[in-house]
Amino acid sequence: MAEGNRAPQSEQNGGHLDDEYFCYDESCAGCRVELLKRANTGVPVKHVFFISMVTLCAALPITSLFPFVYFMIRDFHIAEREEDISYYAGYLGSSFMLGRTLTSALWGIIADRYGRKPVVIIGTVTVVIFNALFGLSVNYWMAIITRFLLGALCGIIGTMRAYASEICRREYHALGISAVSTAWGIGLVIGPAVGGYFAQPAEKYPGIFSAESFFGKFPYFLPCLMISMFALVATVISFWLLETMHTHKKEHKEEHDVSHNAHEVLTSQKSLLKNWPLISSILVYCVFEIHDIAYLEIFSLWAVSPRKLGGLSYTTSDVGQVLAITGIGLLLFQLFAYPLVENVLGPVMISRIGAALSIPLLSSYPYIALLSGLCLSVVLNCVSMLKNVLSVSITTGLLILQNRAVSQEQRGAANGISMSAMSLFKAIGPAAGGSLLSWSQVRQDAKFMPGDQLVFFVLNVFVLLGLIMTFKPFLQLPENDISKSKQDEAAEENCLQTQNCIA
Repeated sequence: MAEGNRAPQSEQNGGHLDDEYFCYDESCAGCRVELLKRANTGVPVKHVFFISMVTLCAALPITSLFPFVYFMIRDFHIAEREEDISYYAGYLGSSFMLGRTLTSALWGIIADRYGRKPVVIIGTVTVVIFNALFGLSVNYWMAIITRFLLGALCGIIGTMRAYASEICRREYHALGISAVSTAWGIGLVIGPAVGGYFAQPAEKYPGIFSAESFFGKFPYFLPCLMISMFALVATVISFWLLETMHTHKKEHKEEHDVSHNAHEVLTSQKSLLKNWPLISSILVYCVFEIHDIAYLEIFSLWAVSPRKLGGLSYTTSDVGQVLAITGIGLLLFQLFAYPLVENVLGPVMISRIGAALSIPLLSSYPYIALLSGLCLSVVLNCVSMLKNVLSVSITTGLLILQNRAVSQEQRGAANGISMSAMSLFKAIGPAAGGSLLSWSQVRQDAKFMPGDQLVFFVLNVFVLLGLIMTFKPFLQLPENDISKSKQDEAAEENCLQTQNCIA
């Protein structure tokens, strides 16, 4: 079919083929995808698999360093005192999010201009190279730079969210978006487990890896190598992705359309910034996000810190096991329990209850450090799982509010604003959390909130602030549910339940 012929049109960025028509251009990859979706009405299993693999590749490096970052900083010998290790670890944890904050909008522009596929390929190659280089870091600044570049050059997540809705027909949008969020959740489970079980292999598996071997000299390279090898597989898969961007060769019409669309984007962004139900929910969301990322950093550092500094003296394997068990429980809750609870309580109430229960739970952590043996293991796993379930319940409820506050055609821009703001706050969280833990470990004998009591008190302050912000007059609920139908809303909420983004 030559350029200029009329062919059935799908909704922009969608897969629903209705009775409207679009001007088909056989040289346009997006047009070919539209016709392919019209011809294939079945479940897009292959595309969902590709989406899941690429998203998992981007999710794995984010949390994989948490179980061993304390020991990595120790081995760099940059901290003069043991109490200062958490301080440096916090900045290392923040470098990834800082890189993502500075470039996430840019990658979105590039994806819109040059296509989704190039951005995805660049992102997977970035994981292959810079995650491996991070494992080979010989000093603190090399580790900082490689993590920063890993975050800055990997624009996969936002692009895959758009791609998932474009490659699937409308009736399979929920499946496509769910593939992104579920793969992300699985990455958060597997990442810490890989980091915990395979870091320092010469110490854990001396029968396989000797101290003089390559992995003995670079004790944190093995988990990074495993993730980079998986990213290499994802790179190969990304070459099989179909490009969904439309590139019609109609110069005059294109110039008019670009000008018209640019005006529409500017108008849309201005209206979104004036949408207080949206902006208020994003601000509350950011308060809880800075708490969540700081908690994740503090938890890992606190667990591996020695007993004399108020920690648990855990090994990297112990931390990886706790986080893996927590992640499995979290996924089960998100998939099966959350929709039922949300239907009964609603997103706002479930966020308030989650915040209120988090306060006494966090207050118990300093006393958990007094336990030992099996009792410590059981209690810590239960408390960790409950804390993360509450955190996800809070943020998922706020994500639902954000999507209800805008019409369907504005949701992409609204989520872009939310992601940029969230990345900025997440860049602050690890550095602030690591510095706070380092300072608290110096004041073990203080009369007022000694040691880690101060750390968990400050975390509770953020939870309390977020809880207060969920009430009027700050949080304004959307007057009407702007979603197309209750059925669409239910499917969308099902997908949002797994979007706990430390991403």
